[in-house]
Amino acid sequence: MAQKEKRTKVIAFPMLWALLIAGVGVILLLSNFGLLGNFNVVALLPLLLVIAGAQILLRGDFIPNADTRDFGITRGSVESATLEISSGAVDVDIIALQREGRLIAGQFAVNSRPMLDVRDTYAHLKLMRSKTPWWSYADWKIALAQDLPWQILVSTHLGQVTLDLSQVIVHDVVVGTGIGDIRLVCPREAFNPLFLRSTFGNIHILTPLGYRAKIVVRQSRLFTVTFDPQRYDNPQTGVYLAHVEDESAPIIEIQVSGTFGDAYLT
Repeated sequence: MAQKEKRTKVIAFPMLWALLIAGVGVILLLSNFGLLGNFNVVALLPLLLVIAGAQILLRGDFIPNADTRDFGITRGSVESATLEISSGAVDVDIIALQREGRLIAGQFAVNSRPMLDVRDTYAHLKLMRSKTPWWSYADWKIALAQDLPWQILVSTHLGQVTLDLSQVIVHDVVVGTGIGDIRLVCPREAFNPLFLRSTFGNIHILTPLGYRAKIVVRQSRLFTVTFDPQRYDNPQTGVYLAHVEDESAPIIEIQVSGTFGDAYLT
């Protein structure tokens, strides 16, 4: 299975920031214990300005690296796939792939590539923050083939997750964020329920017209739900059914829960 990649230009200058921060931290620690004598730590402030200016000259900013690496993997004989993502503090954006002949394509962290394991007609792809450079905080943008069922597993600590699955066949979905919102456009077809959970953040679900969604929200005093009554019925507490004219359309069940935040259904 071929994998094509295009690497964007990157300057690994943020490493200097790490050394600088560590050095200043050591100096401040020594100063707190009186081990530096009469040395004036404030005298180091001009050095911070010099480093910041050099960073701006070389990269145009002084934030962590925002470059990405384009990648694409041909489909081959794959008939089903799992996408497993653990992005840490990086935002994730998943959409349907418009180009035929590919299994997946998109933008990943610089100097990195997705891990791929293919067995017969099944593929397992992993995108792990632990396998990418620490200074790379560019969003991961991923497009999935439309004509095969996907298992999608996504977790973040501080990142947001956006999934437009309106043109994707879903086997099952599990998304969890620590601090970060989740935005989902409901798929037309899903073999199993979708599970969305955010510890500290909002969950937004959009059901396209004609899609038959059943959304079950586990509410609490700190996690409430707001829904559009023109789009959903509320037959019982915590259950919301999207209005559809075609009652034969497959039901997409979505389980929603959170600790602090709100669920918005549109």
